[in-house]
Amino acid sequence: MTEALRGRHLHVDCASGAAGDMMLGALIDLGVPVDAIGDALDAIGAGRARLQVTRVVKHGIAAVDVKVDTRGELAGTSPHVHAASSPHAAPPHADDAPLRLRPRPHVGHARGLHVHSHGDHTHDDHTHDEHDHARGDHAHYHYAAIRQRIAGAQLTEGTRRRALDMFDRIARAESKLHGMTVDSVAFHEVGAIDSVVDVVGTAAALDWLAPASVTCTSVAMGHGTITCAHGVLPVPAPAALEILREAGGVMADGGVARELCTPTGAAILAAAVTRWTAAPTGRPLAVGWGAGDAELADRANALRVVVLAPAAGASDAVWQIDANLDDMSPELCAPASDALFAAGALDVWWTPITMKKGRPALMLSALASDGDRAAVAAAILRETTTIGVRYAALERTVLARSMREVATPYGPIAVKVAADGDVVLNAAPEFEACAAAARAHGVPVKLVFAAALAAFHAP
Repeated sequence: MTEALRGRHLHVDCASGAAGDMMLGALIDLGVPVDAIGDALDAIGAGRARLQVTRVVKHGIAAVDVKVDTRGELAGTSPHVHAASSPHAAPPHADDAPLRLRPRPHVGHARGLHVHSHGDHTHDDHTHDEHDHARGDHAHYHYAAIRQRIAGAQLTEGTRRRALDMFDRIARAESKLHGMTVDSVAFHEVGAIDSVVDVVGTAAALDWLAPASVTCTSVAMGHGTITCAHGVLPVPAPAALEILREAGGVMADGGVARELCTPTGAAILAAAVTRWTAAPTGRPLAVGWGAGDAELADRANALRVVVLAPAAGASDAVWQIDANLDDMSPELCAPASDALFAAGALDVWWTPITMKKGRPALMLSALASDGDRAAVAAAILRETTTIGVRYAALERTVLARSMREVATPYGPIAVKVAADGDVVLNAAPEFEACAAAARAHGVPVKLVFAAALAAFHAP
């Protein structure tokens, strides 16, 4: 069943806010293999044994609760220490031990980031349970070191890209708020370990799911104030609010007088959500719940993720955005395409045309949802030499799509499946996976492609 969840649409409900542990718990509850997350944590030096996964009930809703053992250090690093700190017992590093649901241990720590400003050694502590975690030591990890670790780890390319995107968003927000450069941002030891596990674990889970798109109506932020080393600050948490502002996210109050959305939760949403809107029409295939730390008086403190498949023969509306270009170097076409996809384009293509005075030219075309039309148009104006774009509203009929992994002599290969109800109409191995396997085994890509198709159609 879990294979049928890959390549689908995800809708994220954040009525109780968002935090890294909540998102990770919801994805595990959906059915993402915990070993896929554990492999990424081993690769980053955190170790899968840090992750404590249990099931709890929040206001009558069963959810997966994730806790992180923050003792010790990330393997292969030693955080910078401002003053003497108490020794911490290192967690067990049974990297080859299976990761599974287990009885919940007593883990005493606050969740969230603890950010250093080198000028005054003060901290902002953003936590989902508003617990002000005071420590006598001042160990911290530099953002640049965390980024270098992620960039150099043996992660899948998708996990690495997602994790770097999430951490970059946090660092940009913190640098703006604290009036420092991005490279000067440093995370407190506990907050860094906690966030590395949440961010990299969630990135690995999302990479495994490979969602075609992700929606979220809004994220509850809460209201009131929080107290930290800087004094009293307003809720929403400043860093979380800045991350959402930069990403064009949508916030809601949530009706709760406390901090509901952490910077890590905001960064995960900002990096994953492709459109801030209500859930599209579709068939729910799976629902996952991730528990938050606090107990809320009027609701389950849990984040929900729903996997949706389009109804058979479903139609939806899209925009086609075009621009004619007769003065742009072909070398700029590939980067422009990448920028359009990053802005949310569903597809991008180039067509040779002839313009006025017989000039050979190119027409750039992109498909985008209504919510992404403005961002895609802005990317065209920014990345190309055109001085204008045109739009046309289109209707399309789409088949239900999913990802299925098959075993081949060259390793596991993902196959994209398109179906009308229960009838499979198309199956295509993912080219990048085939190309990577071909390079690893020194064979032509066509052999891997053929082997994947044969494995898919095998009885």
